[in-house]
Parts: sequence; structure tokens; C-alpha cells
Amino acid sequence: NRRPNMSLPLRTLYPPIEAYHTEFLPVGDGHTLYVEQAGNPKGNPVIFLHGGPGGGCEPFYRQFFNPEKYRIIIFDQRGSGKSTPFADLNANTTWHLVADVETIRNHYGISKWVVFGGSWGSTLALSYAQEHPDRVKALVLRGIFTLRRKELIWFYQEGANFIFPDAWEKYIAPIPEVERGDLMSAYHRRLVGQDEKEKLKCAHAWTTWEMATSRLFVDPAALAKGEDDKFALAFARIENHYFVNGGFFKEEDQLINNAPKIAHIPTTIVQGRYDMVCPMISAWDLHKKMGDKCQLEIVHDAGHSAKEPGILSKLVEATDKYADL
Repeated sequence: NRRPNMSLPLRTLYPPIEAYHTEFLPVGDGHTLYVEQAGNPKGNPVIFLHGGPGGGCEPFYRQFFNPEKYRIIIFDQRGSGKSTPFADLNANTTWHLVADVETIRNHYGISKWVVFGGSWGSTLALSYAQEHPDRVKALVLRGIFTLRRKELIWFYQEGANFIFPDAWEKYIAPIPEVERGDLMSAYHRRLVGQDEKEKLKCAHAWTTWEMATSRLFVDPAALAKGEDDKFALAFARIENHYFVNGGFFKEEDQLINNAPKIAHIPTTIVQGRYDMVCPMISAWDLHKKMGDKCQLEIVHDAGHSAKEPGILSKLVEATDKYADL
């Protein structure tokens, strides 16, 4: 239970806890969000931003935080998890989600909070912080993803397939060879099309590709999620919708270029050295722009998943560090 060449034992998750409050919050455009609170109602507020987009929440997310010190707020983003309408792409953009985070903050009367997000959650956390820097006490980020075209090409067109050619064959299988020059667009046509059988087949393949590449050692439980019809459909449709639209950003390097706006916010970035989904170059580029208050923690024996022991340990250390802000 120790990392290579390091003397400190790995941290583990806090014990499982139940939410003390849940509700469905209307946010406009026909969308209603599932929102839950756990931990200490009078504690330091933290908002957990899940990945995907489209991934939804899981109960273990509450366990990254000391329940005696944190008021833990978690929600399913538009179209995800228990939020309705399910897998809906209407009025579902980065900026709608940023507005939803503000709606939740105002709804609970919170002045400032810690913002925690990994993978797509890091994208949304950075987008939110750059729009509302005065509302963020600290950032805990994992597996930095800024939706630059080169990041998307690496994972969905050419790059990661050099490392995972076996899993790649299953990813490209639903797409005719003539359409494989632009796989994201080929998937998009099917994921928003009218052929429900084809849509589900593509959702499974798209989701399984990410689940197969997210950890240094493949996790059978993650792979099983790719076969879950409901999870795969929301995950694939919403992810692909965001990706073919470049994350709805105004410019290619928006999150990197605007990083100096949030350089005053205490920030911890936890990045797996062998992250194939969100390669370390994005964390490195962001860190260089963020200044002295940003700490980059490279986990040398990990990939992308928050469940990998070294990444999990560093995330818990980070939330402990910001618990008393």
C-alpha cells in the first residue's frame, strides 16, 4: 500500500455515507437536475463535477471528502444520471452547465465553495472558475481535459490506438471503413439518428473504448458499464455532442489562455503519468499558465481513473488541505 520510491502510505477514501438531502431542481429549457447533499450541513461547501460529459454521479464520490468538515454537493449534469430529460442534447452546452452550477450555488445560499472535477469535470470546473472566479475558494482537478482539437484527435482518431490496438478494433467496428477518416462525425450521425438499434450499438462501442483505456490495468467493472444500455446511451450521446462542437468554446485554447484569470485561486492538479484519455500535456500546459498557487501532482504509476490508488490518494490529500478554507 505504498507508492514506488515513496515512504508515505497511500490515503484511501473516507467511509461510505448517505446523502442527507436530495431534490430535483428545475434549471430551465425543460431540464431538471438531480442534486444531493452529504456530510456536514454547516461544513465547508464543495461542489463535485462529474465526468463525461454524461457520466452522472456515483455514491463513492462523496467519499473524497471529510464528512465532518465538508458540505458535499453533487449533481447529475443535464441529460445524465437521474436528471431529466434523459440523454437530451437540447440546451446542453458547457455554458448551460456553468449556469447550472451558479443556479445551484444561489439556490443553497452559498457565497464561495471549493470546486472538484476530474476529466470532463476538470473542463467544467475551469470553465466555471474562469467565468466566476470570485465564487471559487479552491480547485481540485484531475486528468486535465481542455477539449483542444489535438486532445480529441489523440483519443478518438489517431494516437491512443497505437497503445490500445486491441480495444481500438472494437471501437471502429460499427463504422464503415469509408467513414473512418472522421470517426467522431461518423459516430455523431448514428448517435443522433433514428435507427435505435444502430444508436445503441454505437453507444456501447464508444463507451467501452473509454472504459478500456481509463486505467493502467483494465477494470472489468468499468468495462461492464460499456454494456449498460442506459449509462452508455447518455455517456456516448452527450460526450459526442460536446466533442463534435469543440466544447462550445469561442477559441481553441480558451481554457489554457484564460488560466491567468484564476491564477490567484489555490489549485491542485492530480495527473496520471500514463493517462491515455487525457494525456499529461494538457495538465502541463495549464500548470505553466497558473502560477505559484497551482500545485501539479504527477502520479507515476497511474492512468486516468480517479479510482487508481495513487490518484485517489492525492485527491484525498488535496481535499484535506482545503477543508478549512
